[in-house]
Amino acid sequence: MSFNNLESLYRQVIMDHYKNPRNRGVIEGDALTVDMNNPTCGDRIQLQLQIEDGVVKDAKFEGEGCSISMSSASMMTQAIKGQPVADALEMSKLFSNMMLGGEIDTDLDMGDAEALSGVSQFPARIKCATLAWKAMEKGVHNK
Repeated sequence: MSFNNLESLYRQVIMDHYKNPRNRGVIEGDALTVDMNNPTCGDRIQLQLQIEDGVVKDAKFEGEGCSISMSSASMMTQAIKGQPVADALEMSKLFSNMMLGGEIDTDLDMGDAEALSGVSQFPARIKCATLAWKAMEKGVHNK
């Protein structure tokens, strides 16, 4: 697949998550709640995590922001649901590395998150892409 075709596919995946976000909503019952924002561009997210026995049982988000921010939140919640917390944190580390131009080389299933790899070429947008992931890290570490 040529670079232009791959770039086009990634754009389609990002826009699909933006227009049809997965896991948007509120967890009923007991959940960790983290509110974060990106003051540079106005993105804001409220992330909720339900963690039982060291596993992310559920993850949902609400918020508003650019297509990259909201798509990343959708992709992240899909990727971490059902995963041990340690794997979710490792995914976040890998995602941050990808935002700095690194490759994702892992057996962990990052789902559609790899479609955001091109964001690394736009430093001003990296905070948009990492907002949900940073919220997840904050929630897990403050549990």
